[in-house]
Amino acid sequence: MKSKRKRFDKSRFLLAGDASGFTKKGESKMEKMIVGVDLGGTSIKLALLTNDGQFIEKWEVPTDKSDQGIHIPKTITIAIEDKLKEMNKTKDDVAGIGIGAPGSVRLEDGLIFAAVNLGWVNFPLKSVLEKESGIPVIVDNDANIAAVGEMWKGAGNGAKDVVMITLGTGVGGGVIVNGQVAHGISGAAGEIGHITVQTENGVLCNCGKTGCLETISSATGIVRIANETLQSTTKDTILKKKFTENAISTKDVFDAFKDGDEVATDIVNHVMKYLALVLAGVGNTLNPENIIIGGGVSNAGELLLKPLRKYFDEYAFTTVRESTKLSIAQLGNDAGAIGAAYLVKKFITKEIN
Repeated sequence: MKSKRKRFDKSRFLLAGDASGFTKKGESKMEKMIVGVDLGGTSIKLALLTNDGQFIEKWEVPTDKSDQGIHIPKTITIAIEDKLKEMNKTKDDVAGIGIGAPGSVRLEDGLIFAAVNLGWVNFPLKSVLEKESGIPVIVDNDANIAAVGEMWKGAGNGAKDVVMITLGTGVGGGVIVNGQVAHGISGAAGEIGHITVQTENGVLCNCGKTGCLETISSATGIVRIANETLQSTTKDTILKKKFTENAISTKDVFDAFKDGDEVATDIVNHVMKYLALVLAGVGNTLNPENIIIGGGVSNAGELLLKPLRKYFDEYAFTTVRESTKLSIAQLGNDAGAIGAAYLVKKFITKEIN
């Protein structure tokens, strides 16, 4: 479900050449815009937002991963400059750039410890992008900023204690305690997808470990489990046709589950048991107000939530079960940009404690 957004008033924002924000007596000063960036391995999603998190413009450009990703900051800078020029504005109209990047991030100086899919190891993204763009920059992990976005404008509904887990090609996570993102000593807090859930006969994960939650509850994991199940089952199932065509998807599994297919039900229950076990552990540790499920798999909505709640209630401590809410993310692909804007307000313009 998408949240409703108010229409923004373009007259509040400076145009290039407007007296740099000077106003007549009695008039309010024009607000600067915020750039939100969600950096992915295939594309870079960018947005210009108002100070209160409303979208002005959204666009994306391809991610240039050549030469170990060294050209990415320049790509981001050019994309911003071109958009500002198109809107007859300049970088002086921008308060700051908030960016979510994959991998472990040191918030203090925006160092990316490792982002394997981009070719980065110990890459100083904040300093390089600030030098390229001439605009203040704040960097955090992409799952963290999605969690912040949902906390601020989405399913978190303003709650200060929130955990978000994203179920996509992989499984990511972000933890917010008392309104502050938990980073840990090396920026690796919230790596929920790499909690080991199968100590024996686990599948190899992209992180190099075996038996991670990501190998089961990601879209990739669900498809793998479905294919393995269909290869061995003797039960009748509407998934067989997709299996023989080698074209089964997570959506196919949940659609069949909705129709009462026994094999699909077994697959979904298997996946949800492991996911609920991990989320119950997270819930018992943090007792957040909301645990938000995002990513492509979350498009299953209540078909996912119903069995997940059942097993979560079975595994969670009584007080946690009665106080922590499970919900589906509301912002979709916009969560990263909105969360990035929030970080600009918090760390650059200092409007949020």
